Amino acid sequence: MPKILITGGAGFIGSSLAEALVADQSNYVVIVDNLLTGRREFLPSPELKNWQFELVDVNNYNSLAEVFAKYEPEYVFHFAAVVGVERTLNNPLLVLEDMEGTKNVVKLCVKHHVKKIFYASSSEVYGDPFEVPQKEDTTPINARLPYAAVKNISEVIIKTYGAEFGLPYTIFRFFNTYGPRQSDDFVISRFIRQALSGKPITVHSPGSQTRTFCYISDTIETILKIFYNNLMTNTIINIGNNEEITMIKLAETIRKITGSQSPITIVPPRKEGEILRRKPDITKMLSILRRPLVKLEDGIKNIVDLWTQRKDRIPAFHKPSYELFKSAYLSAGK
Repeated sequence: MPKILITGGAGFIGSSLAEALVADQSNYVVIVDNLLTGRREFLPSPELKNWQFELVDVNNYNSLAEVFAKYEPEYVFHFAAVVGVERTLNNPLLVLEDMEGTKNVVKLCVKHHVKKIFYASSSEVYGDPFEVPQKEDTTPINARLPYAAVKNISEVIIKTYGAEFGLPYTIFRFFNTYGPRQSDDFVISRFIRQALSGKPITVHSPGSQTRTFCYISDTIETILKIFYNNLMTNTIINIGNNEEITMIKLAETIRKITGSQSPITIVPPRKEGEILRRKPDITKMLSILRRPLVKLEDGIKNIVDLWTQRKDRIPAFHKPSYELFKSAYLSAGK
């Protein structure tokens, strides 16, 4: 029975991965999360006995070391991070702490002879991209904001430990992933909730900026195929969709699907400015998935259905204040 540890396993992508891995009874999954943004509701069913939850902050080495010593994981998915554009901009010190978390994880992976580490990086490392589409192996890194810089440095940490100690790794550069569990810190969830409540759908200026969106099932299936087939070792892979859509068009699409009368309102750009285009080269991903990706309209309809028709809508995400994050930073093993 493979023992798998997932940091950030109560978050959006982490919990979706944990659920899929726990569904395979041949796995034993240890979920680690500090619940700063993760949610207990996203943990697997308590009826399943092949998983365990540990309330631990990965930035605290001693606490994390106890988990590694207790379970001796063979594989580690390091997905713990402070996420969300506004949250990361408002809490840069806490974002920087994630570098310590990565160092803690890789040190313990080496110490406990972990067979492979999988790291959740981000498309943010490309920053305002030098080329479109963004390619894993040739597009220059342009990480300027704290969140992007931390993801880039964490990639370097993992690759360095891989070179020095022979720790195999796969680095996922996630582009916009969406699904029913995603918080309002991200655009599709925010637009849907605004549309369902009849509030204005707020689009940051200019509105013509484009993004691509990958449904959570495509993301998770790709990760599972890489894990089970031992693919993409010592490699970086973009995980996303390559179909671009403007933010105005996205708002119009969501308004149409929900049948909402919400007005679309242009609001000022974020203080760091708006990146005009982000589109991944997903050649590697498609070679693994070997099927068409979920269409954006279908993914949005799935979310709307879960939130409305089936009456099991995920409650509005809590939005911790800056003071809570500051408190977490000051008490994170300092």
